[in-house]
Amino acid sequence: MVVPPLTPPLKADLRAAMRAARLRQAAVPIVPPAPFLARLARPGVIAAYLPIAGEADPALLVDAAVARGWGLALPRIARRGAPMRFLDGNAPREPGPMGLTQPVADARELVPDLILTPLVAFDRCLNRLGQGAGFYDRAFADHPQSLRIGVAWSIQRAEAVPTEPWDVPLHAVITEQGWIER
Repeated sequence: MVVPPLTPPLKADLRAAMRAARLRQAAVPIVPPAPFLARLARPGVIAAYLPIAGEADPALLVDAAVARGWGLALPRIARRGAPMRFLDGNAPREPGPMGLTQPVADARELVPDLILTPLVAFDRCLNRLGQGAGFYDRAFADHPQSLRIGVAWSIQRAEAVPTEPWDVPLHAVITEQGWIER
């Protein structure tokens, strides 16, 4: 299902509608599609996240990467406006801001080759609407070599996502229906 565009497309309205839709979505597994598995041919570091508030769970994608020798990084947020860091996903974890569970502050920092990112909405151009704090857009800018893959429910696809100059599009999105790329 594609959500029709808002007139005008206001980020706050789109976020509210998609967050509500995401919470109604049945939690079905996001199975690793063949194009994703092909990108795991050479080991590297995969950055993932622990889902909150109806976000699609990347666990099976992470399991596939780790089974192929990839290291795991998880995001750590100190405060709003501070850079998000990717730390060793096997380190002890603690509660963080905004309901997150994250690696402890002194865990080893890792440089991701592939970043699995949660999102609120995406469109056919693979623009991503996040929670609004800009953590992932800044992380994408800090790691331009990383493959950026959104993980979402298919109901989170919008006709168009409003963008700003600093927004960084995704390379692909994985939903319960499969792989989407431009």
